Amino acid sequence: MATHGTSGEKQVSERAQHFLKALIERYIREGQPVGSRTLAKDTGLDLSAATVRNVLSDLEDLGLVVSPHTSAGRIPTAAGYRMFIDSLLTVRPLAEQDIESMRLGLERQSDPGSLIESASRLLSGITHMAGVVMIPRHERNVFRQIELLPLSGNRVLAILVTSDGEVHNRILPTERSFTAAELVQASNYLNSLFTGQDMRDVRKRLLDDVKRTHAHMDQVMLQAVAMAQRVVETAEHRDDCFIAGQTNLMEFSELSNLDRLKQLFDAFVQKSELLFLLDRCIEAQGVQIFVGEESGYRILDDCSVVTTAYRVDDQVVGVLGVIGPTRMDYQRVIPVVDVTARLLAAALRQT
Repeated sequence: MATHGTSGEKQVSERAQHFLKALIERYIREGQPVGSRTLAKDTGLDLSAATVRNVLSDLEDLGLVVSPHTSAGRIPTAAGYRMFIDSLLTVRPLAEQDIESMRLGLERQSDPGSLIESASRLLSGITHMAGVVMIPRHERNVFRQIELLPLSGNRVLAILVTSDGEVHNRILPTERSFTAAELVQASNYLNSLFTGQDMRDVRKRLLDDVKRTHAHMDQVMLQAVAMAQRVVETAEHRDDCFIAGQTNLMEFSELSNLDRLKQLFDAFVQKSELLFLLDRCIEAQGVQIFVGEESGYRILDDCSVVTTAYRVDDQVVGVLGVIGPTRMDYQRVIPVVDVTARLLAAALRQT
């Protein structure tokens, strides 16, 4: 199981880890801050209330738990969940009868589209959170050519041609006007870098380049990279995914703020940021877990995302996963995501 972020090189005693595990398991079950008396009972240790409070204070100093201003109890932080996932979590395999039930649910579908939709609903139904499944990528799509043309009013027309025969046009507002000669130079530069490369690799490299400043690039080339990133993003949005169970998230009090829910549901409708996140997991091994800010997308700061890739004929063709509050039952969700990926792959091979 692969994870993102770390809990840091914190020196946490074995007893403190024991308390942290008990606290998180209780909080996952009930969603309420956990007090010292409750924790003492859960751990089964014969310790005074003062000793328990001291341990909790130590965990708070390490940034692993926090005390909400409305309660004397503690709740886990993202760092606390990270330590729990990395070091304290015991994942048990699903029962054979549960796996068989999941398999039957997928085998009833006869075409890939129905399978993908059923898999997202399966993930949602079992976990009571949002299930997401990328539509399979069967063909390697290659960057063929890009052309940048000047328009009036500080705008540029970007035309991208890919190997599948699609032509993608996007009008891009720019900070300044560019001459035709500058844009020819920029187009030639981009084509020299990317012609013949897989679009996924192109997008990843462009995203990395946009985030970094290259001393050897002049401003025209920097602008060209930024423009190419935007039109490649448009082209890659032919990727899609099915999302099921979004309304399940309304049942969690920590996600029930109406403004945050609206933003989260808007992100589900737009899908672009979610697809970028899933795309980052394409080449990863095993189950990936993003806790809160680890996803890199502000809208998911209060959520955890558990994903894994699925394969057909030893080729990774997509990613699936579950989105829910950081207070999710990781012990249950992780094997569900893993098994669903295996079952979906097997079902796709039969279609």
